[in-house]
Amino acid sequence: MKTWISIGSFIMASGITLGAFGAHGLKDRLSEYQLDIWEKAVFYQLIHGLAILAICLLSRTEFLSLSSGNKLSAAFLFGILFFSGSLYALALTNIKWLGAITPIGGLAFIIGWIVLCVLSFKQA
Repeated sequence: MKTWISIGSFIMASGITLGAFGAHGLKDRLSEYQLDIWEKAVFYQLIHGLAILAICLLSRTEFLSLSSGNKLSAAFLFGILFFSGSLYALALTNIKWLGAITPIGGLAFIIGWIVLCVLSFKQA
C-alpha cells in the first residue's frame, strides 16, 4: 500500500498543479468549452486520487484486504489515466475522437465504486 500512497499523493499534487495551470496558464489560450473540459478532468483526477488514499486507509483495517485494495486502486488509476487523460488531451488539441476514449476511464471508475459497494455489503 505504500506504493499506492505515493501514487495517490502524486495524483493529488499533479491535479492541483494542473488545476492551477488551467486557471492561470490556459485561460487566455483555450475556449470556455475547452476550459470546462480541463476542469472536469482535474475534478475527476482529484476525486479519484482521494479515493486511492482512502482505499489505502481501508486496507489497513479488516474492511478491505490488501488484494482488494490493490485492485480497486488500479481501477481508479486506470480511470484517471483514460478519463482525465483523454479530457486533458481533448482540451488541449480539440481532437474530437479523443472523447471516445473517455468512457473507458469512466467505466473503470464505475466498476471500482461498484466493487467497493459490494465489498461493503459483504462486511455488513
